[in-house]
Amino acid sequence: MTGRVPPAAALRHGLILAGRGVLKIRRNPEHLVDVTVQPLLFLVMFGYLFGGAIAGSTGAYLQQLVPGLMVPSVLMATLSAGVGLNSDAGSGVFDRFRSMPIARSAPLTGVVLAGAVRYLVAIAVLLGAGTVLGYRVRTGVPEVLAATAVLVVAGLCFCWVTVFLGMVLRDRDAVQGSAVALFMPLVFASDVFVPAATMPGWLRAWSGVNPVSLLADAVRGLLDGGPVTGPLTGALAWSAAVLFVFFPLAIRAYHRRVG
Repeated sequence: MTGRVPPAAALRHGLILAGRGVLKIRRNPEHLVDVTVQPLLFLVMFGYLFGGAIAGSTGAYLQQLVPGLMVPSVLMATLSAGVGLNSDAGSGVFDRFRSMPIARSAPLTGVVLAGAVRYLVAIAVLLGAGTVLGYRVRTGVPEVLAATAVLVVAGLCFCWVTVFLGMVLRDRDAVQGSAVALFMPLVFASDVFVPAATMPGWLRAWSGVNPVSLLADAVRGLLDGGPVTGPLTGALAWSAAVLFVFFPLAIRAYHRRVG
């Protein structure tokens, strides 16, 4: 495996290996359980248990919950990349990749790009189930597509966090546990489930700059109508920062692990 290829060729190699990941999903649809069952459980549980207490009615709460819930659903969907790579590292698959004339980053890039399918499934499940329960998009098709694009881009960026964990940790359970421990405080210290106005001052201040809150607000603005530019700018800035930090860290950890 060569370490020096043009960027266009490296991207092409990553896309080819992404096809391998998509094929694995087609052959084993149960790999999509976490992006189908889990979002539905969260939607029903939070929507019906807390809707009346938080928003006065389940219907009103669903208008805030459905677009907001898309963010943690996408974040949790990134876990499979780190866990899968960790398993591959112990199975000898990377040895085969090393013998192939592909970019050294291609095995990681391929897994990350294949994750886009999982994000799209999670978004579609929430939109479909939310519509059945009473949620209604108040904008149009272009805004829905824009919201989907924002979520997929954010997922592709934050996925490098779990890829890094998958390369530096030795056990797949440790990868999953560490990623959940990292993402869950971001999710529950955001305005996904409760309005930021109800939080203590220090927590409200953090929620205002929390990447999960910014992504949720951007998606709500695109789907329900409302401010988009401010939260979208912040969300994209966070995504770019995460990519800038964790992409090179993940590649370096991968090189160190496979030699």
